[in-house]
Amino acid sequence: MTNAFTDPAARRAHLDHEARLRALPLIDRDLVSLGQMPQLGRWLEQIHATGGCAHPVYLAGHTTTVDRSTGEVLRHYTTASEPGGRLAVRCRNRRATRCQPCSWEHSGDTFHLVRAGLSGGKGVPASVAAHPRLFITLTAPSFGPVHRSGTCHPAGRPGRCPTGNRHSCGQHHPEGDPLIGQPLCPTCYDYVGHVLWNSAAPTLWKAFRDNLYHHLAARAGVGRTAVRTLLRVSAAKVAEYQKRGAIHFHAVIRLDGPDGPGTPPPAWATTDLLLETVHSAAAAVALAPPDSAAYGDIRLRFGTQLDAHPLTNDSSGGRITDEAVAAYVAKYTSKSVETAGAVDRRIDSLADIRALRVTDHIRALIATAWRLGGLPELQHLRLRAWAHMLGYRGHCLTKTRAYSTTYGQLRADRAEHARTLAGDRQLFADWDTDTTTESTWRYVGSGHDTSAQELIAAGIAEDLAVNRAEARDALGGG
Repeated sequence: MTNAFTDPAARRAHLDHEARLRALPLIDRDLVSLGQMPQLGRWLEQIHATGGCAHPVYLAGHTTTVDRSTGEVLRHYTTASEPGGRLAVRCRNRRATRCQPCSWEHSGDTFHLVRAGLSGGKGVPASVAAHPRLFITLTAPSFGPVHRSGTCHPAGRPGRCPTGNRHSCGQHHPEGDPLIGQPLCPTCYDYVGHVLWNSAAPTLWKAFRDNLYHHLAARAGVGRTAVRTLLRVSAAKVAEYQKRGAIHFHAVIRLDGPDGPGTPPPAWATTDLLLETVHSAAAAVALAPPDSAAYGDIRLRFGTQLDAHPLTNDSSGGRITDEAVAAYVAKYTSKSVETAGAVDRRIDSLADIRALRVTDHIRALIATAWRLGGLPELQHLRLRAWAHMLGYRGHCLTKTRAYSTTYGQLRADRAEHARTLAGDRQLFADWDTDTTTESTWRYVGSGHDTSAQELIAAGIAEDLAVNRAEARDALGGG
């Protein structure tokens, strides 16, 4: 019997094939190898099921469902028969810079989560649409004048820095100008205060919510403890980086009755009252910074620019609608510190900071966070671990428990819908409820193995995005 290694002609053909492969560019070699991959069709099915995830997570294991009364195996799945003995699942990264397909799905979940808290649905009664509701924006204070879009600090503006520089620019900066957000005088800019404010932002938000209860109680003439038995403040907020690198919050505030969204708030808890107390509660926030020689005797506060708008489902008169707010909040969950020109990966050393391709302003913020993180009295802030986030270590989106549904429930509903489409629902419905499911899974890797796999996954993601766009156009046209 002859084979490629004993038959001279076959061996020459094999060597010629290998030589041709080596002569191809790397991506072409990867594509040829991928085309020869065993179970290529099943691998494509897996990647399609992840939506073309840019950095899939691979798991190995099995799951078995057994009828406890008879011992009959009702269903068994194992990755042993999958390509490479593993199963690809979504990375679920919310950042578009890391994974566009997963960030799109996360933004969609955020849209439904926020909208349910405004209009009802997903377990929230539709009556919440009649509750007092606001869309607010809380900003950071000034740490020094920065360039801004449009006419920037016209000449003749009063004020000088301690270095003698005037607080003026006079230029017209179009949107996208890299100067926007950069300080007029970097020497005098309060970088320490900026980093400490970002670090304290989650605590400032909590203080604002506590103040809101207190100010509502004062306006209604009830005690601070009693007010929490009369109503509940439900909220969902998203954090966004301004061009200068400071955090600000966009939030939906809703007043419910004491038992949550299913009960109306007291008659005195009106939209006008909520609008008034939101402003006073934010203005009253004043927290002491951490004890450190790095900063003086100041108070951390919100900025004076606070926007608050009542919400309505009527878009006439330019009023903000529930749909628009949900879409606005969802958009920002796919963004992060890169909107300020920073990086979305952790910093390991001062050498990393020097090598960053960022503006001098962002480099100074990161370096300040790194320096402050080395002070013993500030170790609890973990500023070095969060230097790449300019000191902010809070979640992108948070909500109160009663505001609406959860990401976990939305994903479970989507998985149930997928099983229904696949025809599995009836199979499960026929089972006795007296069953036991035993599962064993382990992590075996992440990311695509070759550039060809990345290319194919990106193509799948693009095709799905085009299909979604065409479906939206068709619905809009109908």
